[in-house]
Amino acid sequence: MALFGSSKRTAFKPTPYGSTRKKRRVPRWLILMLTGVVLGSGGLLFIQKSYGPTLLTVEQADQLRQDLNSTNLDKQRLLTQVDRQTHELDELRSALEKQTVRADSAEKNYKQLSESLQVLADAVPADPRGTSPGIRAADFTLVNGQLAYKLLVMQNSAEAPAFQGKMDFAVEGRYPNGHSTTVDIPVSTVEIGHYTALTGAAELPRAFTPVQVTIRIRDQADKLAATRTIRVTR
Repeated sequence: MALFGSSKRTAFKPTPYGSTRKKRRVPRWLILMLTGVVLGSGGLLFIQKSYGPTLLTVEQADQLRQDLNSTNLDKQRLLTQVDRQTHELDELRSALEKQTVRADSAEKNYKQLSESLQVLADAVPADPRGTSPGIRAADFTLVNGQLAYKLLVMQNSAEAPAFQGKMDFAVEGRYPNGHSTTVDIPVSTVEIGHYTALTGAAELPRAFTPVQVTIRIRDQADKLAATRTIRVTR
């Protein structure tokens, strides 16, 4: 019996195989983390492949680039065309504005001229026969074997409907051998408003010299509506 009591201790006994230290294991949290990373990466690849945009091959990417360049060229060409057409439209608009100004000026001048002609026409003596239409004035000249004429024919009222008919000449004259005769010459159809100027030239027989002309205007029923005899100016 010892002084302070007895105690039993296990004696250390070395093993014949060396160290008795326990082997370290990989932490469970690390395994879980690595597993999560692998699963997350796989899921991301799966989602990208299944639902994400399709990855292009080199050929497809090159074709896409060419198509994009072609589209840009087409866009630039269209913009150039739009600019040119816009410029042409501006020029047309400017020309139209100028034409409109000229038209307005011409209409104004025409109105003034019509009013002046009306005053002159009213001042011309009436047809002695007093018909409507009436032959207010006439002039005949011999030009290169043709009978050139200028007539002013008027109706009495400005509100009267246009007269539709035809006109012919009875031309009295002679030939170089002294033979005198009257030649009937159909001239043309006529449409006469309030006042109408009739001008032109009628063919005469060869070597025939006119002396005086009887103007005859007939309606559509071939009824004589106006007539007047005028001497030919030498």
